[in-house]
Amino acid sequence: MKKKLVSLLTVSAMTMSMLVGCGSGAADTATQTAETVAETATDVAETATDAAQEVADTATEVAETVTEEAAGSGDLADKKVGVCIYQFADNFMTLFRTELENYLISQGFSKDNITIVDGANDQATQTNQIQNFITQGVDVLIINPVNSSSAATITDLVVGADIPLVYINREPDADEEARWQSNGWNVTYVGCDARQSGTMQGEILVDLGKEKVDLNGDGKIQYIMIEGDPENVDAQYRTEFSVKALEDAGWEVEELDDQVGMWDQATAQQLVANSLSAHPETEVVFCNNDAMALGALQSIEAAGRKVGEDIYLVGVDALTEALEDVLAGTMTGTVFNDHIAQSHGAADAAINYITGAGNDYYIGCDYVKVTTDNAQSVLDSLK
Repeated sequence: MKKKLVSLLTVSAMTMSMLVGCGSGAADTATQTAETVAETATDVAETATDAAQEVADTATEVAETVTEEAAGSGDLADKKVGVCIYQFADNFMTLFRTELENYLISQGFSKDNITIVDGANDQATQTNQIQNFITQGVDVLIINPVNSSSAATITDLVVGADIPLVYINREPDADEEARWQSNGWNVTYVGCDARQSGTMQGEILVDLGKEKVDLNGDGKIQYIMIEGDPENVDAQYRTEFSVKALEDAGWEVEELDDQVGMWDQATAQQLVANSLSAHPETEVVFCNNDAMALGALQSIEAAGRKVGEDIYLVGVDALTEALEDVLAGTMTGTVFNDHIAQSHGAADAAINYITGAGNDYYIGCDYVKVTTDNAQSVLDSLK
């Protein structure tokens, strides 16, 4: 714009100097030309000013947008999250905590501000970890309790420090959840209803038909049960409702053995080996999780038995190895414990507390029954 204005003024000066000696007519023409040039110069200057103002306004808008975005990312980037896992050695919780951390980071949290600790399956250790988090002043706590029965003590510690609390995977009992609501506390549980998983285990067998599952044809189903931690409500419900699903279908059942495997593969392997030796008439092995089912499978095969032909085996979690066994026919079925939906739900609940949005006191999701019909699609979804 400046160069154009200078050029116009230069042309004007040259024109006037050429017309000075040409008489009054020429002088009038020169005057008119000068006025035209002046008007044009004024228009150009005004246009330049408007353009400059437009550029300035645009720059201001961009700067404000960048500032807002930076502030938005900082809302979570500087927040501290404490995560307590009951035991890192648990296959399912390994999937859960990995997905949880990745999702928190994707939502704007800094990896440096996310601390995940291993309770080593010891409540005293976990309680000490929770106290350390409180001392550090974390903004929110996500806790997978070692013992669900310790939930009231944990809640009192965390609420007393005015820190929001998200329980995951192991659900406190109904009385404890009612306490959160009656006191209006920032406490919630995110997870699936373990009764549903147990029911689905039983339904996998019912869907096969009694004639097929009743291998010895005596009119009843002989089974052994391998439980997780008996204090854990998931273990309690899966144990109860898996068998109840058979009874609800009108099947007669006979419990041959019920052992506690504490969610551990090696422990379950030994327990099932002992049970099969004492009870060769076993038709079904129920396991409260897939890790124990994988151990059970080792003992079933060691005993010369074949799943789907002379024994049936069901688990819960839909671990990759278990899904591959379902596809191979070496496991009858499992139940997908959706660690992706649960971990994302826990992270979203934590964000809601931090931003002041709040949560319901129970945030649930559904299990998925897994057999050869859908095991591949579930496996693909986990890749």
